[in-house]
Amino acid sequence: MTRCAVLGSPIAHSLSPVIHRAAYRRLGLDWHYTAHEVTEGELPGFLAGLGPEWRGLSLTMPLKRVALDLATTASDVAATVGAANTLVRRADGGWDADNTDVPGVVATLREAGADVARPVCLWGGGATAASVLAALAFLESGPVHVHVRSSARAGAALAVAAALGHPAEPAPWAVLPACADAGVTVSTAPSGALDELASTLVGSIDDTAGRVLFDVVYDPWPTPVAAVWQAAGGTVASGLDLLAHQAVGQLRLMTGEDVPVDLLRSAALAAMGARA
Repeated sequence: MTRCAVLGSPIAHSLSPVIHRAAYRRLGLDWHYTAHEVTEGELPGFLAGLGPEWRGLSLTMPLKRVALDLATTASDVAATVGAANTLVRRADGGWDADNTDVPGVVATLREAGADVARPVCLWGGGATAASVLAALAFLESGPVHVHVRSSARAGAALAVAAALGHPAEPAPWAVLPACADAGVTVSTAPSGALDELASTLVGSIDDTAGRVLFDVVYDPWPTPVAAVWQAAGGTVASGLDLLAHQAVGQLRLMTGEDVPVDLLRSAALAAMGARA
């Protein structure tokens, strides 16, 4: 029996089991995928206790950085971003680390028709923001202003942009005139963090038609900023889109096969509907 799993803390909310099991059914694989509550301190012991039947692991917060440290090898993108969301078992028992969040962001923005040639307005400066900045560098987007409550908190994310030679600079946690010029607005902020600025942010843009908001939150949905943005006629991509796109990459790494992103997205939407 081949086994895979998603690890993190908290993990009960994760839709990864639903998504990966749907892919296994499509591929005709008799594989098992489970969810496990694992903290940073517990991850080394958890990995050491896994038998040869284990093939791959999906990693969510707070494990993405420590997983990179525990891996035998790391892809260039994982090393650059400083975070891994995927571990794949090696023949020698070690683990190869990769980051499918970055190509997942690229795919999400492309699917939404985002105009990345214009400046980008990014909210939040954590690990997800680092992946977004790497994706924007790959897409050769316009300059990025990164809204954070403290510029020190964005240091690691901005270092990723600097390492890739992509223009990005910190900005205060406030709506600025530059926000109105952005072709893409990305929120990597935790649920609720941008709520009080939602109306001001959307109201600062003369015409949201053709403008894309990418909000990495997917539950609860829609977020206040997503609801206001859509009501104003703008295009919205959600964290659910990212979840499905990054899972395509994970499944390719773990199984060697491709599955349609719409299959994974539909499975996640059905699960969320059942929960509601």
